[in-house]
Amino acid sequence: MFKIEVEDGNGRWSDVRGADGSVLTFENQDDGRASLAALYPVMAQMEKYGGGKRTRVVRVFRSDREWKDGTPPGERT
Repeated sequence: MFKIEVEDGNGRWSDVRGADGSVLTFENQDDGRASLAALYPVMAQMEKYGGGKRTRVVRVFRSDREWKDGTPPGERT
């Protein structure tokens, strides 16, 4: 699972959320990158030409509870 994050210009990264307030997640990295390009087209293109990294697609690992329970990544209870 992957999610999109944006940087506010001061080094703080925030999750990108949907209209319902929940964090946008994607099953694969390509879908996340496509959504990133659609939601933040200027920022995504600027990164190719310098100006620093302001957006990213990151992998979401297990929650603390899943880690303690030993649930493998990708399996939700």
